[in-house]
Amino acid sequence: MDAALSFSRQHSPRFHAELEEFLRIPSVSARSEHDGDTRAAAEWLSGRMTAAGLDSRVFETPGHPVVLGEWRGAGADAPTLLIYGHYDVQPAEPLELWTSPPFEPEVRDGRIYARGSADDKGQLHMHVKALESWLAGAGRLPVNVVVVAEGEEEVGSPNLLPFVEEMADRLACDAVVISDSAMFEEGLPSLLFSLRGLAYLEVRVRTASGDLHSGAYGGAVANPAAALSRMIATLHDDHGRIAIPGFYDAVKEWDSATRDAIRALPFDEDRFRSGVGATDLPGEAGYSTLERLWIRPTCEVNGLLSGYTGQGAKTVLPAEAMAKISFRLVPDQDPARVGRLLEEHLRRVTPAGVTLDITELHGGHPWRADPTGPLFEAAGRALEAAFGARPVLAGEGGSIPIVGDFERVLDAPALLVGFALPGCNMHAPDEWFTVENYDRGIEALVRLYAELGDALRG
Repeated sequence: MDAALSFSRQHSPRFHAELEEFLRIPSVSARSEHDGDTRAAAEWLSGRMTAAGLDSRVFETPGHPVVLGEWRGAGADAPTLLIYGHYDVQPAEPLELWTSPPFEPEVRDGRIYARGSADDKGQLHMHVKALESWLAGAGRLPVNVVVVAEGEEEVGSPNLLPFVEEMADRLACDAVVISDSAMFEEGLPSLLFSLRGLAYLEVRVRTASGDLHSGAYGGAVANPAAALSRMIATLHDDHGRIAIPGFYDAVKEWDSATRDAIRALPFDEDRFRSGVGATDLPGEAGYSTLERLWIRPTCEVNGLLSGYTGQGAKTVLPAEAMAKISFRLVPDQDPARVGRLLEEHLRRVTPAGVTLDITELHGGHPWRADPTGPLFEAAGRALEAAFGARPVLAGEGGSIPIVGDFERVLDAPALLVGFALPGCNMHAPDEWFTVENYDRGIEALVRLYAELGDALRG
């Protein structure tokens, strides 16, 4: 391991330059005009895996490609790790809110600013460099490795599960390792024990065949914007609880030990509130902020659109209104069932004169781990050696839908260890990743492979 660590430190400037090259590729999976860029990112990544010493190729899917890298030189008796990440990124808009161009990486005050620096190009690249450090520095890895990198995570991973199911024998492993999340705070690493799932739907209401003059028709024809607003207002009660009948039926309550552990974490609510510019932290009564973020479900309006929104006045009665509504789900909620419950509820409260149409956009199941045993213990040792602090157990409010699918299809436990920091602006302008965590993270992964090689052997 010492040789691998020495190699990573010696070649750190080259690693940084390569990362910036990766970040310059605008691999925005949601935009068809970037399809060529997304493919270019896949080809670039496959080339870097090959240069690192892995056998790599790009696999076609009905959407964006999957990059596969393999090294199986540790022998049949050694454990196999599957390392997952994604090379696609979120759209960068609004561009005017970026201090520097989103696809021109810039280092300021110890941070790498660029779209994808934290989510997930930077963290995926760290794994590639940790693997290279072992293979070039030490000559071999202590584990067999399969790397799966997709280009559709930011659009719901529609083609990854079919790929995993088709390639299940080739992807067989003893554990899945994923770095696509954040540490609890600077200097304090974390291991994730839960992810929330997702149900995302588009709701449209219509009242007329086209926009109407609000003076000639207002008061006689229903207003879709007002109707949709009233419908949305029925989704929560006065205590922040979701008011859709049957919504909580499948929610698995967490044990008191887990809730006590969450409340014992060094979380500063005032700093959290001021960090996002909020004046208050309302939510479901009876739960702390971290509990509401990690282990409770939510219902959020992600977008609203209706009528005239340009400069000046236009007295129009809109024909249609639209809302994008998402639910973050917890065990054992099912996204399809939640979508059905939403539709049933909205149809019950749809006013007269209004037609309703609901489209499911995408979803994913929640995930929960047992944070005991050799997998988490090995990761704890590696993180403590690299960061000088014992990692804490943490949840994640976001979703990585493929995690549960990996465990189900491959019958292997998942380990989620991320190196971004809170406030790193994932999905927002001025996304950043610290140079220090990039370097320390590579060291932690070098150590992690060795620890897992011992912990999972036999």
